[in-house]
Amino acid sequence: MTFPERFSALPEYAFPRLRRLLDGHAPGGDVTHMSIGEPKHNFPAWVTDVIAENAADFGKYPANDGTPGLLNSIAGWVNARYGVRLDPSTQIMALNGTREGLFNACLALCPEQTARGERPAILIPNPFYQVYAAAALAVGADPVFVPATQETGFLPDYTSLSHDILNRVEIAYICSPSNPQGAVAGRDYWASLIALAEQYNFRIFADECYSEIYRDTPPAGALEVAVEGGADPERVMIFHSLSKRSNVPGLRSGFVAGGPKSISHIKQLRAFAGAPLPQPLQAVSERLWADNDHVAENRALYQEKFAIADDIFQNVAGYFPPQAGFFLWLAVDDGEQAALKLWQETGVRVLPGAYLSREVGGFNPGKNYIRVALVAPKQEMQRGLIQLRDCLYS
Repeated sequence: MTFPERFSALPEYAFPRLRRLLDGHAPGGDVTHMSIGEPKHNFPAWVTDVIAENAADFGKYPANDGTPGLLNSIAGWVNARYGVRLDPSTQIMALNGTREGLFNACLALCPEQTARGERPAILIPNPFYQVYAAAALAVGADPVFVPATQETGFLPDYTSLSHDILNRVEIAYICSPSNPQGAVAGRDYWASLIALAEQYNFRIFADECYSEIYRDTPPAGALEVAVEGGADPERVMIFHSLSKRSNVPGLRSGFVAGGPKSISHIKQLRAFAGAPLPQPLQAVSERLWADNDHVAENRALYQEKFAIADDIFQNVAGYFPPQAGFFLWLAVDDGEQAALKLWQETGVRVLPGAYLSREVGGFNPGKNYIRVALVAPKQEMQRGLIQLRDCLYS
């Protein structure tokens, strides 16, 4: 099967669908953008200074896998944050944001057949970040969409799957804190999933790009729990980004970390088909990973927004206060109808939950939800949330 044939199984991407749903209708007021998770808080003022100081390095080919300085800075952050010591030269690779890594790691690590000679399966939470499904289809694997609903704590219950499926699994994607629900995988959840992966010999790809935006308690990390439990060093790959942590989505800078064998395969793919991060951007990334003051300031701003949202929706039945990330996952009768009504009556723009999930067996776990991004300036966000509440829940 060709790549175009494989990708024909993908639904249209969420935001073209949203434009088709809304843009033929006039907004009912001043437009408030709450559909896209693009951070709007200020990044540190010194970011542009560091790039300018290193601008001459735009004239050089960048270090393919990350400069020693950047890799050491990432290793220092992982040790400080999770208590996990990594070899910078063999267990970390710099990325152009997590999306590149989440896709390419699947290309590099998923075999064409399982050890039993079967077509591989890749586990995906439902709703999900769309790159997970694209990666599964790119390698010719069967994507297995597992519902992440209120009944399962808005995290997928992979332990509920049959032995026949689990015997074919090569990779399990998991996002914690989760997008769109803001649920956090605790230590028990990670330990259970890692034990399942050990039993059935598959890798866990832990998408942790929202790890530094939380209410009170720092979320546990997958690699942290794996190391504590003595799991196979190749069992867990973690993916992190500066986009949300440091408010620099346009920098396109992140990293993947895990076992040395796995990282070596991803590096090999990068050598032939990847694009390294430009050297001046590696320089500023090195400094960003080493600085936590701006991260704490950013988190405090989101904590204020959590409190505002909790106050506005405290009397709305079924309101789920997110534990981390920067989205609200709000229950409605129908996500598309709610988003269109909200747009036509108020000008507030949100994303129907069905656009982030897949219908399986006649059930789409996102159909009766909307996703609302809390990224706008505080007063604008507060006004938009009040308009949303009064339009959809009064």
